[in-house]
Amino acid sequence: MNTSTDRIERQIQLNAPRERVWRALADAEAFGDWFGVALKGQRFVAGQSVQGYITHPGYEHLLFEALVERIEPERLLSFRWHPYAVDQTVDYSGEPTTLAVFELQDAAGGTLLRLTESGFDQIPLERRHEAFRMNSSGWDAQMENIRTYVAAH
Repeated sequence: MNTSTDRIERQIQLNAPRERVWRALADAEAFGDWFGVALKGQRFVAGQSVQGYITHPGYEHLLFEALVERIEPERLLSFRWHPYAVDQTVDYSGEPTTLAVFELQDAAGGTLLRLTESGFDQIPLERRHEAFRMNSSGWDAQMENIRTYVAAH
């Protein structure tokens, strides 16, 4: 079990070829479908931001914003965002961001997906623990969401 307070790490074995998992990650619209954010008509481009409203019930009023940092085809996708930025009365723009990194590697019978989100130790103390806790459980759900998505596509 990961005991770091700065990073969340997850991995999942997906019974799908790397190309299919990569499309689910790197195609912004596909990513939005399983991640739960409306990114229709957008693309992930290194150095550019994407934004769209969350589609998960109860969170539709929240805007997802991420700055794509790196794209290495069929190997790595990373972006920066403000973790658990759900209070609409707070301006998070002055806060540090965390870095979410998705890495793919071939594995027997499919593809291993590793997710690391790091940088929580830089988040303001008054919301650090809650952001870590909520994103930690969120990534558990997202790993299952991508499993379901790649199995169907």
